[in-house]
Amino acid sequence: MTTTRPNAPAPGVSVRADESAVLTDLTGMIEKVMGEYGLDDTEITAETRFGRDLELESIDLVTLAGLLEERYGRSVNFAEFVASMELEEIIELSVGRLVAHVCRCLRAEGQAGA
Repeated sequence: MTTTRPNAPAPGVSVRADESAVLTDLTGMIEKVMGEYGLDDTEITAETRFGRDLELESIDLVTLAGLLEERYGRSVNFAEFVASMELEEIIELSVGRLVAHVCRCLRAEGQAGA
């Protein structure tokens, strides 16, 4: 019988902590969240800002947080990450900053599990 930790990714899901892979994953999640709005040919890069460039609203960020947890497990806690920021930082949050956070969490989890 195999068990998974409550914060572990789904069984059979490989998770890499490199920024390129996380950016690709995150881009797909953002596209999923924005599916109903359409991206209007917006290219998502590390410099893309959630508020200014993508015009995501708080409910969209909640949906994104759920997708992050589904993909990476509870170790990537988006709510905790955002709670540590000032309002201006949240407004200016870039995709790259979130990618860096995800990579830090995954590396820390990898080191803790080693």
